[in-house]
Amino acid sequence: MNKKFKVANTIIGILIGIIASAVYIMTAEPTVSWWDCGEYIATTSKLLVGHPPGAPTFQIIGRIATLFAGGDVTKMAFCVNCMSAVCSGLTIMFLYFTIVRLARKLFVKQGEINLPRAIAIIGAAMVGALTYTFSDTFWFSAVEGEVYAMSSFFTALVFWCILKWDEEYDNPKVNINPNRWIVLIAYLIGLSIGVHLLNLLTLPAIVLIIYYKLSKEATGMGAVLSMAIISSVFAFFCPPVWMLLIWAL
Repeated sequence: MNKKFKVANTIIGILIGIIASAVYIMTAEPTVSWWDCGEYIATTSKLLVGHPPGAPTFQIIGRIATLFAGGDVTKMAFCVNCMSAVCSGLTIMFLYFTIVRLARKLFVKQGEINLPRAIAIIGAAMVGALTYTFSDTFWFSAVEGEVYAMSSFFTALVFWCILKWDEEYDNPKVNINPNRWIVLIAYLIGLSIGVHLLNLLTLPAIVLIIYYKLSKEATGMGAVLSMAIISSVFAFFCPPVWMLLIWAL
């Protein structure tokens, strides 16, 4: 059952990603939206410098997307919008896989995954992923040349990676060092900062997952201490945070 479940889960996840991408591409803005999109599209097409703090990862990948316009400047905006659509479709796909992994944790304690449990897990993931697909705010960002679609993709990918680490850490069947996922997460977060700082918000969740996985006697105080440490690191690298705290005090 586990093997059939994995095959079905993979196929359905990919199909949901394709469906979401197709919907977003079909509803993508034909040209420039009325705010920062014009600046991002212009800077990606010529690899220019955008407004601070900048988005070099977005602009490099966006430049690749503009090549599909074939030199026609009237189509470059649509190509960048389609890039956001594809990133959003991938976000939905990883959201589906994330929900599946979280749901499986609930059923693993109850024994083998049988057919009713498999249907419940996949059904819950499909409902969650497709609901998010057609939510107003996410759909709005998915069809325009802004950084939020790609930033959401990195966020979904990073959180999926830490769940893969959690799954493989104690699995005797995995012969490869599971800490490779931690290295990948560090690399992805570095890339994501070149899109938007939103991905840093995954750090508290990652720290808690690592803490509860590695701690033999996890306590509430230990979790609070872990959150305090990562919050201090987060505040150190984000001056507006500690400047706001100083102002509040």
